[in-house]
Amino acid sequence: MAGVNLPIIKPGEHICAAAALIDGARGLRFLADVEGAAQPAFAIRHGGRAYAFLNRCAHKGVELDWVEGEFFDRDGRQLVCATHGASYDPASGRCTGGPCAGRGLWRLAVVEQGGDVRLDSIIYPTTNE
Repeated sequence: MAGVNLPIIKPGEHICAAAALIDGARGLRFLADVEGAAQPAFAIRHGGRAYAFLNRCAHKGVELDWVEGEFFDRDGRQLVCATHGASYDPASGRCTGGPCAGRGLWRLAVVEQGGDVRLDSIIYPTTNE
């Protein structure tokens, strides 16, 4: 799945229409330009707000979704790695359980404006400290 026909988004660029992200539902995959390298990423909506992360589990570095765009658990409350079950808070990317052992996801700051979700900046990995 890694990066096949996905747009490469740089800070300040459009990721998707805000209406494309539904609370606790499928996410939208894209590639984020991180220091000149295209990295798999995804955007989701949780609690009415848009969030984005690099699509890389803190446990083993694999992409979180086995089925494209499926990042949430069945209840739509936690992000879950389909490979080993690491779970993450969808607002912060912090590890909430499983083998991620306190290491969080790389968060991408996004801005919702004029009906669009735009990439703002890269925020380095979260920890539970």
